[in-house]
Amino acid sequence: MIEIMSDTFMDYIRSLSTRRKPFGSGQDLFNQGDDVESLYLVEAGVVHLVRHQADGNVAVLQRASPGVILAEASVFSSVYHCDAVAVTDVNATSVPVQAIRRALRSNSDFAEGWASYLSSQLQQTRKRAEIASLKTVAARLESWLAWNDGGLPSKGDWKALADDIGVSPEALYRELSKRRRSFVRDRP
Repeated sequence: MIEIMSDTFMDYIRSLSTRRKPFGSGQDLFNQGDDVESLYLVEAGVVHLVRHQADGNVAVLQRASPGVILAEASVFSSVYHCDAVAVTDVNATSVPVQAIRRALRSNSDFAEGWASYLSSQLQQTRKRAEIASLKTVAARLESWLAWNDGGLPSKGDWKALADDIGVSPEALYRELSKRRRSFVRDRP
């Protein structure tokens, strides 16, 4: 079997590719209503799949970082149902959707790896939904820490953590500061 999230699985995805594409921060990879011609494996940077709401708000449906296949749910769609926007400078491997479909039909190891990948992405989405349902920054952070073995990312990645738990960076920094003060105060 092609092991999920293994180098072998991602290398197989890359082998189906026709090109690698750079995107600048703020650039669209595709837009809602565009024909689905390619899926993208994010190699560097961060891409958000977004849907614009009637009230003007933007819903982030996926936060794709390196090693994540962008808009994998579109493999059997004729058009994209959201926009993909580079949040940072991005390098992505473009894979023709027809090549993915052929591999799913002809390679049972790839199909099993694909199903495993989709399952892991569904689990991640459910974790994010659970965290987003919590009312306070403290509760969201506690839940995120529980899902991530209690470890905080490095300070340079705190903005991404704030984005991941759906709070402003400032609110996260305040919560972390409270925890730091509490830890110092509670030390013997």
